[in-house]
Amino acid sequence: MCCEDLVCAHCARPVAEGHCATCRAARAELHHESGGFTLTPQMVALILLVLTVVALLAAHQVP
Repeated sequence: MCCEDLVCAHCARPVAEGHCATCRAARAELHHESGGFTLTPQMVALILLVLTVVALLAAHQVP
């Protein structure tokens, strides 16, 4: 979700501008500004695709 379209209930300004503490907290939460690793749905799909390809290749190998 993007904060550009959100309006703060506290100051009635766009959250993206971060005018009050409530705006800044919401913006930080939406953008995960904690510096941690975020696993996006696209990354999960890519991991599943890679695991599927590896499993198929392993299944087709003849010992």
